[in-house]
Amino acid sequence: MKIATINVNGIREAVGRGFLDWLANQDADVVCVQNLKAKSFELDDSILYPEGYEGYFLDAEQDGFSGVGLYCRQIPKAIMYGLGFPQCDHEARFLQADYDRFSIASFLMPDGSDYAAKQAFMAQYQEYLSKMARKRREYIICGSWHIAHKTIDLENWADNQTTPGFKPEERAWMDQVFGPTGFIDTFREINRDAGEYTWWPKLDQEVPRSRQEGWRIDYQIVGPNFRRHVVDAWIDYDATFSEFAPLIVEYDLTL
Repeated sequence: MKIATINVNGIREAVGRGFLDWLANQDADVVCVQNLKAKSFELDDSILYPEGYEGYFLDAEQDGFSGVGLYCRQIPKAIMYGLGFPQCDHEARFLQADYDRFSIASFLMPDGSDYAAKQAFMAQYQEYLSKMARKRREYIICGSWHIAHKTIDLENWADNQTTPGFKPEERAWMDQVFGPTGFIDTFREINRDAGEYTWWPKLDQEVPRSRQEGWRIDYQIVGPNFRRHVVDAWIDYDATFSEFAPLIVEYDLTL
């Protein structure tokens, strides 16, 4: 099973830069997308229903803001829209597809431009993650968490310790997610190298991403029972339709 996640940073702009061509060539079972910045009724059928996929979307109340989606090759048993607290649901930050043995979610954390709002979201989201960890169902949560966890997860970490996305309290929160709460960072199960990034704040399309300062703020996380199912994980640096790069993980599972 192959799952991809990508912050498109505007779905229509990403389509104009080749997102649908990229999607058609992935052979992914599920593609999680975030930060659509458009309501689903505004989108063409080519975006809503690309060949081979069923599209599911959650729209933010505010125009041109947030929004998450799932492209699924196999129709899920159920779709869960939101998490039940207003900040998440009104801003369209969580969409979950349920299959027989596990669930796959597309998730978008607030970016921290309103840092107090991000902290409030993190506190409520932590409660939900703790409940998820106690359930018998397994979860694969994919998306932009807008936090670089370790110093190897961003280029210029020493100068960013007071920057939202790398503040000590944010990193400590991630320590809880990957520690006592019990979730696993699938990418780091495969790759422990520095210099692996999914977002470039000042991306220059004329310069290879490998030579630019980036952050790894996108994740696919799973419970401890799914650690053994992670086969491979990589970042698609050749996909240039967004300031973010897709994170792709293969699991020895089937839908």
